[in-house]
Amino acid sequence: MFSIRDLSVRFVTPDGIVEAVNGVSLDINAGECVGIVGESGSGKSQLFLAVMGLLAANGSAQGAAVFQGQEFLNASLSQLNEVRGNDIGMIFQDPLSALTPHMRIGQQMKEVLLVHRQLRGAEAHQLCLDWLERVRIPEAEHRLRQYPHELSGGMRQRVMIAMAMLCEPKLLIADEPTTALDVTVQAEVLEVMSEMQRHIGTAIALVTHDMGVVARLCDRVQVMRNGTFVESGAVEEIFYRPRHQYTRHLLDTMPRIDTGNQRKPPVRQHLLIDAKDVQVHFPVKPSGRLFSRKQILRAVNGVSFKLYEGETLGIVGESGCGKSTLARAVIQLVKYQHGSVSWLGTHLESLDRQSLVNARKDLQIVFQDPQASLDPRMTIGGSIAEPLKTFRPDLTRRESQSLVDEMMERVGLTPVMANRYPHELSGGQNQRVAIARAMINRPRLIICDEAVSALDVSIQAQIVNLLKDLQSEFGMSMLFISHDLSVVRDISDRIMVIYLGRIVESGESNRICAAPRHPYTQALISAVPVPDPKVERQRKRLLLPGELPSPLDVKAALRFMPSKLASGDVHYIPKLQEVSTGHFVAEHDSIESILGAGVRL
Repeated sequence: MFSIRDLSVRFVTPDGIVEAVNGVSLDINAGECVGIVGESGSGKSQLFLAVMGLLAANGSAQGAAVFQGQEFLNASLSQLNEVRGNDIGMIFQDPLSALTPHMRIGQQMKEVLLVHRQLRGAEAHQLCLDWLERVRIPEAEHRLRQYPHELSGGMRQRVMIAMAMLCEPKLLIADEPTTALDVTVQAEVLEVMSEMQRHIGTAIALVTHDMGVVARLCDRVQVMRNGTFVESGAVEEIFYRPRHQYTRHLLDTMPRIDTGNQRKPPVRQHLLIDAKDVQVHFPVKPSGRLFSRKQILRAVNGVSFKLYEGETLGIVGESGCGKSTLARAVIQLVKYQHGSVSWLGTHLESLDRQSLVNARKDLQIVFQDPQASLDPRMTIGGSIAEPLKTFRPDLTRRESQSLVDEMMERVGLTPVMANRYPHELSGGQNQRVAIARAMINRPRLIICDEAVSALDVSIQAQIVNLLKDLQSEFGMSMLFISHDLSVVRDISDRIMVIYLGRIVESGESNRICAAPRHPYTQALISAVPVPDPKVERQRKRLLLPGELPSPLDVKAALRFMPSKLASGDVHYIPKLQEVSTGHFVAEHDSIESILGAGVRL
């Protein structure tokens, strides 16, 4: 159906010519899914942007791209527009930047039908509605009237899939369609794409660096590095008999949810954090209601936990469950309305401003986006040295520089990079800078808030190993927040699962991942792809349809206790029960009754 021959992409930059793609060839047959895998910068996305005529102004492409016998590369705009969105659909990595912000969802979808199929009115509206329902967007009629910013990331991604599939294209190009999505949303997106392949016969070109996603969906794999394909073959060959060192590297660095970690649990001697019934509430005004009263959003709704010296506690849950808010409340970046957090026996909420600043020498946080947390006007060396100015003003300039150089080397950065600025470094390097800044004063607690979620698998593995090494060397404790349960299992001693601001399960990490007891934990773990085609395609999944309910809905906390909803006791709070030593699970109904109430297996 689709052939690429000897395609090259180059960009003219102030620093010279950049060869993004170097003479690659590729065939995609009708009805098959081909995975194009590799790390950021390997040329995967530029390959297909060139084919679709979407290169930046300073880019150019040479070679051939033939779609159903018609030359497609460097075609005229009118020729491209006949095919794009009609015979070839494309799902972009960032749907928020790909959707038009000032147009309603329905308008954008109907525009596709008007251009390519001359459909309008009730017929076009019904087709848009049908596709939103096929990609399992709840309240589809209402969503057609909303703007992109009013939808969650997962819903925007599903809207993009629906738009790409409106004209039932023969080829779907999916460019990192699940990056940074919750595992449950990712599972839904992949299932929708798989259904399109089975029922419509759509061929899929899947661009990704996630080998678990490849194992779930792909028939063949092309491994790309530095603009060229270094290995290709059937999915079983690539996974079970890889020949190229880079392919083996990608597979070896992927953490697996079905493999236990080998961490030796630390001896619990010194209690660092004791959080009791922490509650964080925000007053919010419902959108679209001019004179409505403010409602209370219970972002964290009664969480208690302990953290000991040298221990790593993983905190998992979908976006909007309150993980990050809880972490910020622990170190007093967000005020809580109820409960207490003690640090080494001292209640943090009782400290005055200066005492709290002094305590933060031992309480540090690494955020998800280092570009947003690093000052773009400060050099890398200046950012890393900044905490020393606050907490160790007695140091001379030479002593401070020596500590910065030592820490940069410790996190894998060369001291000669100290005078560079954040925009001159890669995402992985900037994350190392953020870790170096957090570690420069050797804190006793470090909070990693989705610190590795957006990184390539090899960079992610390097950062996780770095954190393990630093923890072993400095004896620090960690709160590790992520929606990637494979990484959490690899790095954590214990795991705490959060659902709508409350703990639904907690315990030793290997036990939680190997034998989850709560349906929500089971759904999360079953949704995590395993980088093994045979294992992955035989796994059963507990699918939770629709989006995560709003914390404003008092009934949402009883999603797993439909018996209480049926009895009218909508304010009941499920209690945590210790099912075995150190393993706590919130009350819930049987799987059968939950399935009958709308959760499907």
